[in-house]
Amino acid sequence: MTTPADQPANIILVGFMATGKTHVGRCLSQLTGWPLHDADDEIVRRAGCSVEDIFSRDGEGAFRDLERQVIADLCSGKNRVISAGGGAFVQPANQDVMLRNGLVICLTATPETICARVQKEAGPNAPIRPLLAGDDPLQRIRGLLEARAGAYSHAHHTIPTDTLTIAEVADRILTLWQQSAVSPIL
Repeated sequence: MTTPADQPANIILVGFMATGKTHVGRCLSQLTGWPLHDADDEIVRRAGCSVEDIFSRDGEGAFRDLERQVIADLCSGKNRVISAGGGAFVQPANQDVMLRNGLVICLTATPETICARVQKEAGPNAPIRPLLAGDDPLQRIRGLLEARAGAYSHAHHTIPTDTLTIAEVADRILTLWQQSAVSPIL
């Protein structure tokens, strides 16, 4: 699928962890024929270590610096499906680059759905994601969602994923993309 001149150059998925960005991104990639670029995967590739290792070794600030570089690089292309990390859109520089270079879709889910998905993904003996470490992951999710709500509200569109299949979310995004027209950036 090629991008007509009046449509966004990329489809960019943002939102909190475990809302479906990676799975929906894979489905969109198959439907559009566009490559999927997962920002967290690219960060891991460039750093040569896991996100967890970056956080523990260098801190969140170092991770966000690398994330900003990766987002700018990914958004400089076109005909891409880009899956951004959960906190990427909160950073003003990232938000600006994404909004100017694609159709930004925020995927959402309730705190309970997110917690269940994270726990299922991790398995019974695996460590929980770094930002959810502590005694009460559900409360941590609620706090982070509240803190990020303002940033997430700037996405072009929001899609709750709690009760939708991956294919249904992808179909809604393609419909939104086909209906979108953006002004050229001067």
